Amino acid sequence: MKRSAIFPGSFNPFTVGHKDIVVRALSIFDKVIIAIGINSDKATTSDAELRAESIKRCFEDNPDVEVCVYSGLTVDLCRKCNVFTLIRGIRDCADWEYERKIADVNRLMDSRVETVYLQTSPQYASISSSVVRDIAHHGGDVSEFLP
Repeated sequence: MKRSAIFPGSFNPFTVGHKDIVVRALSIFDKVIIAIGINSDKATTSDAELRAESIKRCFEDNPDVEVCVYSGLTVDLCRKCNVFTLIRGIRDCADWEYERKIADVNRLMDSRVETVYLQTSPQYASISSSVVRDIAHHGGDVSEFLP
């Protein structure tokens, strides 16, 4: 039986930090599903399908990485995929508090859902999608932050 996990997020954009989490998760799981959630509360700079295509290109040589777009609850995606382990990257204490609350609610909705936290590698701890978007918005070079 393959050990699979879902890495959900908006990935707007998908950064080198996100890629690092996926690569490291593959040392624990046989398959990682990068799930791009459509969140109506978040402003996005690109269409989810375009983000999915970009992420697929990052992992085109790795059959153990799958990319999908979904809307609705992450626990519903878990049920649909029959995968009940979520991966989340943690940069700092604020991330931990936020992610812990989401993990608690996910488990209340479906007791099979477990969340595995991977601490961000130190060289990526300051990188976030919102920071990258802000740099790009002001005409800065974001190439070192994107895979």
